[in-house]
Amino acid sequence: MTELTLDSVREMDRKDPLASFRDRFEIPEGVIYLDGNSLGCLPKATPERIETVVREEWGRDLIRSWNTADWIHAPRRVGTKIARLIGAGADEVVAADSTSINVFKALSACLQLNPERTTLLSERGNFPTDVYMMQGLSVLSGGRIETRLVDGEDIMGALDETVAALLLTHVHYKTGRMRDMKAVTAAAHEKGIPVIWDLSHSAGAVKVDLNGANADFAVGCGYKYLNGGPGAPAFIFAAKRHQESVFPALSGWLGHAAPFEFDDTYRPAPGIDRFQCGTPGILGMAALETGLDLMLDADMTMIRFKSLALGSLFVALMEDLCDQHGFTLACPADEAERGSQVSFHHPDGYAIMQAVIARGVIGDFRAPDILRFGFAPLYNSFEDVWHAVEAIRGVMESGEWRNDRYAQRAAVT
Repeated sequence: MTELTLDSVREMDRKDPLASFRDRFEIPEGVIYLDGNSLGCLPKATPERIETVVREEWGRDLIRSWNTADWIHAPRRVGTKIARLIGAGADEVVAADSTSINVFKALSACLQLNPERTTLLSERGNFPTDVYMMQGLSVLSGGRIETRLVDGEDIMGALDETVAALLLTHVHYKTGRMRDMKAVTAAAHEKGIPVIWDLSHSAGAVKVDLNGANADFAVGCGYKYLNGGPGAPAFIFAAKRHQESVFPALSGWLGHAAPFEFDDTYRPAPGIDRFQCGTPGILGMAALETGLDLMLDADMTMIRFKSLALGSLFVALMEDLCDQHGFTLACPADEAERGSQVSFHHPDGYAIMQAVIARGVIGDFRAPDILRFGFAPLYNSFEDVWHAVEAIRGVMESGEWRNDRYAQRAAVT
């Protein structure tokens, strides 16, 4: 690599075709935000949109807005926009509920597709809510359904005729490792196993082609790279070929074929609509749709190209700090195997991250020892990466991370 200097990094920003998107986000002065893989920045258009929903649609038009502002179709409308980012059909995605609830829906759907099978399979160290939902279904079944966890590298060998569903995260939340969706799905299908992909760290950050991979189900959240705000609605993808075969375990009224007939008997709505459950949160839907509209103005190929470049620059600039201060790479060294984040191990990772945050560089920590830095190409710059690594250098060379206040664990890390 050419010698890296601040001037050469600034030249990267001058040549960046996505640079203008940064001005469409609220970025606090003095902050370098590298935690978009946990909560995306606020689009500048969102407050005005929310004010319109609150003052005009809710405040003035009241309940009429379910029709006049088309609130009732927001889950499908927003889902259609998400579908464009994940390689799905417009009739295969709906925005609804939380990721956890949608994991439950997808797992229960797979159990219906494979009623004689008794195992739910995932990897050790998967995001906890995914595994917890598996365990909850095991308890709900009275022990008939088994939750099986194996090491990530052993997944392929664990695929057998007892497995009713394979649940994997496409981009791992700690390490950033990205799985080959097409190859894994094909291997599972050879054993008759449907696959559920958790796209929480993929959607809006890397190119996803669910239908190209012949995926069965997928879930994801709206508050990371989709910039929908804290607690934004999640989404669920169900391949069209499966939709009519599933009777929703969470058979809420908006998944009914005719919810305003108020029938005592549940009849599943046709297609993806049966995967809706309760009344959608309209404020959250409006914020998420605003973030999606912004993202759909960008080219996903360019987003991925810049994501790789940001990550590779960060890793290169960290090399001497790894040698001098005990950081080790926790993410794949090969950029093609990474999502839009880099991660490092350090035994004092929590305190170091808090000291770095105090210098205005916001990443996060994941137990037991991982410092995570996420890159949102629409608002992160190459100069951000330079100054972030300089902040880490300053923290390590000064030893300020040893201050006792940085070791005090907050409720959210």
